[in-house]
Amino acid sequence: MEKTQTDILISGGGVAGMTAAAAFGTAGFNVICVDPTPPITERDADGSDLRSTAFLQPSRDFLEDAGIWSKLDAHASPLQTMRIVDAGGVVNEPRLTRDFDASDISERPFGWNLPNWLLRREMVARLKELPNVDFRPGVGTASVLTRQTEARVSLSDGTLVSARMIIAADGRNSPVRRALGIGAKTTRYGQKALAFAVTHPIPHDGVSTEIHRSGGPFTLVPLPDYNGKPSSAIVWMERGPEARRLYELDATAFNEAISERSCHLFGPLTLASRRTIWPIISQISDSFYGERTALIAEAAHVVPPIGAQGLNMSIGDMRALLDLAQAAPDSLGSPKMLAAYERKRKAEVHARVAGVNLLNRASMMGEQPLRDLRAAGVSALYSMAPVRKTLMQLGLGARG
Repeated sequence: MEKTQTDILISGGGVAGMTAAAAFGTAGFNVICVDPTPPITERDADGSDLRSTAFLQPSRDFLEDAGIWSKLDAHASPLQTMRIVDAGGVVNEPRLTRDFDASDISERPFGWNLPNWLLRREMVARLKELPNVDFRPGVGTASVLTRQTEARVSLSDGTLVSARMIIAADGRNSPVRRALGIGAKTTRYGQKALAFAVTHPIPHDGVSTEIHRSGGPFTLVPLPDYNGKPSSAIVWMERGPEARRLYELDATAFNEAISERSCHLFGPLTLASRRTIWPIISQISDSFYGERTALIAEAAHVVPPIGAQGLNMSIGDMRALLDLAQAAPDSLGSPKMLAAYERKRKAEVHARVAGVNLLNRASMMGEQPLRDLRAAGVSALYSMAPVRKTLMQLGLGARG
């Protein structure tokens, strides 16, 4: 059996895990990052992640410090405007449109959107540049044993790792969290999300558009042109049976359905990728840490894909944890450091999960009077400039 030592063992090599590996590696810590599933780094390969991630301003700065942003910048689509469209009237057409423009609060865009498969490709490239980061795709965490002074992790390739701290970035069903006996509270909405890419004849002009009717939002997020045509990533949230029905439509019928649901704002939409589907939940871990272990990203919290909060909250976890590690590197993984990490993150995460939960419930409204009430609420909030600016700042990650 191979035995090795490291400062940090990161369990999970998705976008969050690789970001953490790059950030802690760039800061000078020795890191081993493992994931049983090798990253798929080509758009049209089987199993590729066709979702996209919008990195808000604070997250972009974090990626820049980690040496990742320079690899992403040329591929990123700036998000200058967030457009809310209410199509909840009797007829499926826009009856209310409100634009939230980043120029009201900043000289920079709200964020920058990138496809997840490309993120994986460029993050793998960054990890290869760091001599103190050992990225092991295809290798999983087999067992975890923690003590006051170290964590001992057995990997699926037979390696025994002694680490000062484990970072669990291994998803909503985190094996590390379960191994430590930490529970989680889960809220189910009866929804599923379809994720796919489209092309369309009308340019998006850097506008992220969220269309509300019932069942959940239909969100188009700008992507770079594809095959010479404007392109967007779409997440369409619907109640489970309807989402499954849509998922199984043939391409022609699906193009008709997505064009209608988009209110034809960008002309006829054409499917430009395969479709993926997954269940929508909210989830918060009972604790954000265990002995010698910090939980981040979906191991700690899961939210519906609304308002670009998911991965940006995860980067907030990494920032808090890295700040503590750099302030007292000799205390890496200590009870004091990990308790401080939870204090920094848990209240804010609870508030953001509650906020996204409220927005999702509102977006699901099917009864006409409730849809009318939703539209009136959006209009009222938008009309108050100080409130509108505060909402935008909170969306970017400012504390309430």
